[in-house]
Amino acid sequence: MKRSQIEETHTLAVFVENKAGVLARVAGLFARRGFNIESLAVAPVDDRFSRITIVVDAVSAPLDQIKKQLDKLIDVVTITELDAESSALREMVLVRLNVEDESNVAEVQALVDGFSGSVIRVRETQMMISLSSRPGDLDDLLEQLEPFGIEELQRTGAIAIPGIE
Repeated sequence: MKRSQIEETHTLAVFVENKAGVLARVAGLFARRGFNIESLAVAPVDDRFSRITIVVDAVSAPLDQIKKQLDKLIDVVTITELDAESSALREMVLVRLNVEDESNVAEVQALVDGFSGSVIRVRETQMMISLSSRPGDLDDLLEQLEPFGIEELQRTGAIAIPGIE
């Protein structure tokens, strides 16, 4: 399943108190209830609060039930569902490729440029690229890079903020 199937997921922005163990309690809640987390990203907003962006499978996790369960956790301050169409949702990918000759390097460079990505490093028969974009764009790029020999890749979890009204 491609990770870009937004219509089958809920994206939640959960503001929590920035304390030890909060992330474990949130993740544990999902595990105990059998809810599938597609991606999870967390970072401090300031000294007092952190923001957790959780993308959950809509089939395994009814939204109302998720919100009710999260709201019971003492360290949770607010829970906001982010609309897939209007919010700014991004994910990042780092990819290391095997390239056999300079023509492949040029072809990959053109492909990456078309997605507004960047080539981080080129060394002999290897090339490293990065792209920050919507999950569907990352899926498309990775599909087009497969023939070049993806040696290793790492995707982050989705991060998102509400759109501009």
